[in-house]
Amino acid sequence: MAGFKTLGDLDLKGKRVLLRADLNVPVADGKVTDATRIERIVPTIREIIKADGKVILLSHFGRPKGKVDPQYSLEQVASTVADVTGHPVGFVATDWVDVSDAKAAIDGAPAGSILLLENTRFHPGEEANDVELAKRMASLGDVYVNDAFSAAHRAHASTEALAHLLPAAAGLAMQAELEALEAGLGNPKKPVIAIVGGAKVSTKIDLLENLVTKVDGLVIGGGMANTFLHAMGYGIGKSLAEKDLAETANRIMETAEKHKCAIILPIDGAVAWHFEANAPHRFYGVDAVDPEGMILDVGPSSIERIQGAIDDASTVVWNGPLGAFEIAPFDTGTVEVARHVAARTKAGKLVSVAGGGDTVAALAHAGVKDEFTYVSTAGGAFLEWMEGKPLPGVEALKTA
Repeated sequence: MAGFKTLGDLDLKGKRVLLRADLNVPVADGKVTDATRIERIVPTIREIIKADGKVILLSHFGRPKGKVDPQYSLEQVASTVADVTGHPVGFVATDWVDVSDAKAAIDGAPAGSILLLENTRFHPGEEANDVELAKRMASLGDVYVNDAFSAAHRAHASTEALAHLLPAAAGLAMQAELEALEAGLGNPKKPVIAIVGGAKVSTKIDLLENLVTKVDGLVIGGGMANTFLHAMGYGIGKSLAEKDLAETANRIMETAEKHKCAIILPIDGAVAWHFEANAPHRFYGVDAVDPEGMILDVGPSSIERIQGAIDDASTVVWNGPLGAFEIAPFDTGTVEVARHVAARTKAGKLVSVAGGGDTVAALAHAGVKDEFTYVSTAGGAFLEWMEGKPLPGVEALKTA
């Protein structure tokens, strides 16, 4: 991977490896309910152990606001890390003010050990990207590996400052993510179609403005599409929309035209009069929406049109559902389009990259989360990458 050091560039033999992971996983009643992020770092952990290195896990967990707070202790995640890796995990409590206990535990651990250190956010210097805190962290290891792309959009002590203090590289999960993103937007196989959905244009202005300069076609769905339809003069009834952003929507469409990016908006929609599961609904063309109704999903003609655009594409990048996918039957558009992308990907005709919290949930709901080329669990970092913004945790790994 040009411009970045990867695990193979580091000498791991017998080394103390500070491995920045993202163990900020959902926990209920003291148990991890989704171990996906832990599972993704297993290949990197195995490589370190194979080289008789010591794995020293660093991560944030929740928002303890720079103070020691037992409810945000990473100790409750340690047993799941052990279960997923199939390897004992030693937990080391520290407030990050004095790291002598951590140093003693690391020095006393045999080669091939895994140790999990306490929540990096128990010290205010973590979120402040404090160099002194990073130096304390660096004193515990010989090399640094970042395998937490989902935290790469934050310039924190354990993601940015620390990377400058030790020989540093991307872990295998980070490398896979960066390579997938490069295939999605950095240097993709053209034509490229982006699918962007969700409720509000206001949260994705930067994203849309970046995409229309890079992709060949942009599908806009969800509540966002209603804002664009309103800007074009269509009546959208009582649909969710940000009517005050009509000027912004028009500006984005003008930029798209300038860059020869086709904007693909719904031409029909599933219209209901109540926002609830299985609400009575009818399909209307966007030029004839009932003034009392709400557009809750794209209609069959829109689905066909989007699938046609996908058939002409070589790469699809996806963020956000096309309708109110949480309630049936208004999940139809998202599910049918997702399955179409998955089928094209499986047939070897498409590179498909998706990410963002709602997107991952929507693809899981459609039963195709594992059938895309790559699905990012990164959330904010994935969005900022799509917006074209540099990610501090990635920039710190770039070679001069």
